Amino acid sequence: MNTNSFKRRRDGESHESNQMVFGIRAIIEAIKSGKEIENLYLQRGLTGGIILELRALINEQGIGFQLVPVEKLNRLTPKNHQGAVAFISPISYDKIENIIPSIYEKGEVPFVLILDSITDVRNFGAIARTAECAGVHALIVPAKGSAQINPDAIKTSAGALYKIPVCRHENLFKTAKFLQESGLQLVACTEKTNDYLYQVDYTVPTAIIMGSEESGISTELIRIADHLAKIPMYGEIESLNVSVSAGILLYEAVRQKVTIK
Repeated sequence: MNTNSFKRRRDGESHESNQMVFGIRAIIEAIKSGKEIENLYLQRGLTGGIILELRALINEQGIGFQLVPVEKLNRLTPKNHQGAVAFISPISYDKIENIIPSIYEKGEVPFVLILDSITDVRNFGAIARTAECAGVHALIVPAKGSAQINPDAIKTSAGALYKIPVCRHENLFKTAKFLQESGLQLVACTEKTNDYLYQVDYTVPTAIIMGSEESGISTELIRIADHLAKIPMYGEIESLNVSVSAGILLYEAVRQKVTIK
């Protein structure tokens, strides 16, 4: 098995924008055909057999959605949306459970990046660009509370989001536990430690965890991390931009691997 098989599937105009689909039946058919739903908006209070069919399908597929007033949908499209509007992702998501075995089969050392609640699309795109350059095998993001992968994210990533697998999972805690069970160490970048990032050995199978600048990494991920690592700070400003922080950690890992070679 080759990790290249997990790279983005390209689909015409999806490179330029997130395609809008509106109408309940149209969205049902899009999901059934395997389209990746980036955002789904449903009108509050909507009833009827067909909306129940859609709700059952999105529950089965684990697709997140937002209940919104009809005015929100009317702003998205003036056409007959029937109380439902969706945006199809410009990329196809993968499952990390499928990727990790293929990395080991190739004789490579797994190196993945978990992004916990990073919602700014430009930060996300910049991180993806750095991760692809640093040889990261996959990005892992939560199904809810993550940056939308839209044209801005694609552009900021310089196309890296078409090259590096993005894995979207409902529960980052369970995903992190799977990585540990698969032999990866979890390294959480946080100020809640006295240990610096340079004290960690990144030449072994590793998953680096980055959190948002506002809330940081979730407590449950901090609790199970094998290493907590902070970036030394000497100025008066207390924190770095998260995309800069990610670059510092990723390239410390690169430095160690190059030094060993």
